[in-house]
Amino acid sequence: MNSKKLKIIKDDPWLAPYSEAIEGRHNYAIFKEKTITENGKKTLSEFASGYLYFGLQKSSTGWTIREWAPNATAVYLVGTFNDWKQDEDFKLQRIENGIWELFIPSHKIHHLDLYKLYVKWDGGSGERIPAWSRRVVQDTDTLIFSAQVWEPANGYTFKQNHFNPDTSPLLIYECHIGMATNEEKVGSFNEFRENVLPRIKADGYNTIQLMAIQEHPYYGSFGYHVSNFFAPSSRFGTPDELKQLVDAAHEMGISVIMDIVHSHATKNEAEGIAKQDGTVDLYFPSDPEKRNHPAWDSLCFDYGKGEVLHFLLSNCKYWMEEFKFDGFRFDGVTSMIYRSHGLEEAFTSYDDYYNIGQEGDAICYLTLANKLIHEVNPKAITIAEEVSGMPGLCVKAEDGGYGFDYRMAMNIPDYWIKTIKEKKDEDWHPSAIWWETTNRRSDEKTISYVESHDQALVGDKTIIFRLIDADMYWFMSKLMDSSYLVDRGIALHKMIRLVTSSTINGGYLNFMGNEFGHPEWVDFPREGNGWSYKYARRQWDLADNKDLKYHYLGDFDKAMLRLIKSVPNFQGTPIIKIWDKDGDNVLAYMRSNLLFIYNFHPLKSFSDYGVLVPQGEYKIILNTDSIEFGGFGLNDDSIHHFTHFDPVYAPDNKGWLKSYLPSRSAIVLQLIQD
Repeated sequence: MNSKKLKIIKDDPWLAPYSEAIEGRHNYAIFKEKTITENGKKTLSEFASGYLYFGLQKSSTGWTIREWAPNATAVYLVGTFNDWKQDEDFKLQRIENGIWELFIPSHKIHHLDLYKLYVKWDGGSGERIPAWSRRVVQDTDTLIFSAQVWEPANGYTFKQNHFNPDTSPLLIYECHIGMATNEEKVGSFNEFRENVLPRIKADGYNTIQLMAIQEHPYYGSFGYHVSNFFAPSSRFGTPDELKQLVDAAHEMGISVIMDIVHSHATKNEAEGIAKQDGTVDLYFPSDPEKRNHPAWDSLCFDYGKGEVLHFLLSNCKYWMEEFKFDGFRFDGVTSMIYRSHGLEEAFTSYDDYYNIGQEGDAICYLTLANKLIHEVNPKAITIAEEVSGMPGLCVKAEDGGYGFDYRMAMNIPDYWIKTIKEKKDEDWHPSAIWWETTNRRSDEKTISYVESHDQALVGDKTIIFRLIDADMYWFMSKLMDSSYLVDRGIALHKMIRLVTSSTINGGYLNFMGNEFGHPEWVDFPREGNGWSYKYARRQWDLADNKDLKYHYLGDFDKAMLRLIKSVPNFQGTPIIKIWDKDGDNVLAYMRSNLLFIYNFHPLKSFSDYGVLVPQGEYKIILNTDSIEFGGFGLNDDSIHHFTHFDPVYAPDNKGWLKSYLPSRSAIVLQLIQD
């Protein structure tokens, strides 16, 4: 194929020297797709239907279980129905391609029975949970995980069958079901549906991103050490309760995307897919350096193996078809696409993206996964968590890219943390803020965010806690005198969120609770903290208590999202910089008919501060310093502002708009009449 035909290179001339590498990746994905679809005899979606064949399958006459275990010498189905014994009546037979199969009459196993496979191989044997299990539970006494038959007589029936996600813009509420409860415990799907979904709807978010859905043996892994890729975590409830949650979200107009982990798998053998048939390289590379992730203590997939492609692509389709997820946020993309996993690399030039350090099979898998997902559901949403800045992630596969819809703007939270930690308040320069929030590839949409779950993990802090620190324990009550740190923190929290959310070119993300300034950090129960749930929950009562100041931040967040949604296609409107004067710490820009003006200066307030804008009449429609948002109310928001024509300094139908800018505040004005 002629590389000039690839749009990614047409759109970015700097990629021309790397056209051979880009074309090679593109052609390899085409070749791989032709191979697995038998030159187009079937679709990607038809190929990715392994979940309808493997695992435990119900029919009108009984059950059939199938498992891929080419190294096994014998495989038995064991469980509560045969007292966990290796019974000849439950012995699987080897069929083609290393697959084992057994038919079981209906009366021999039942809904809620526990089961595993007992696998024998040369030199060893052991119990294994089938790789395609759809339900895995843990015994509360022994803590042992087992697969469970899940076939209720009256399974959940979806009410919403044709849902169209709202992506204009995408406003994501990142959630962890277990943490989403006020109590010191593991929350459930039902509690989330009943108590949290209405909050999200009222706040104005149109998408939830659910973490830790795939079963994982260690709760403290935040769901990132997956053991059972097709099983919703039973610690949150049943598969039917997850379906009901997704259905309820759709009924509210809320999309549901899943934080999917295909970048690695847990090393656990009894719970996961490591050494499923006695070999270390069934789903993983033979080379131990490629197999073992050096930073995560986990196993990396062999994306070049057809059976692994089948497993992972089927996994994508399964969650969409069975649970009606609207898409995925792919975790650890950087780790997947680089042989170094992105560790200790700076990524300072295009050379770093097109040398021998990339994993071609992983890149191919991600390209095929995106094609499959959008084949199954053309309205699906895919997001890449990728830190290196690899070009083409969000370019269509046919144009030479990977096919993601969005990428995470991971530079933005890093910038805010670095600024808060290292910069004096007077050095919060608008030019740097503008650069970090708007500098991105023109051909790729991003998800901007101030902080996700990553920024608040144990050993770190939420943004609000960085700003206020210990004063949060004493001075967030309205019944007490305030403190300088609280006033400063509340002011900057609003400004940081406003500038981040209003400069998006794709979407905006918030981790649950951070919209109202959830304090402290996130720490899951573990040996080091006495297995405490104190920091693995969300204290919704802080936001609900009107005697505390947290609700100010939540109320502002709601007003901020309402403002963004008031402009059709907000994320696609041009962002026009009006002013960024580092000496004054003032930043101004326009989107559509909205003018955003920020004064980040910690001490100086400005009277009649002028910026050149389109001539006309403006009114303030959002003010971070408003009393209703915990500010001081120093501006009279009812006063309309009029531009002043200046023929010398204000050509092109522009005029000076002068306004009062209190320190540490921002206003949004709307042009109501030219």
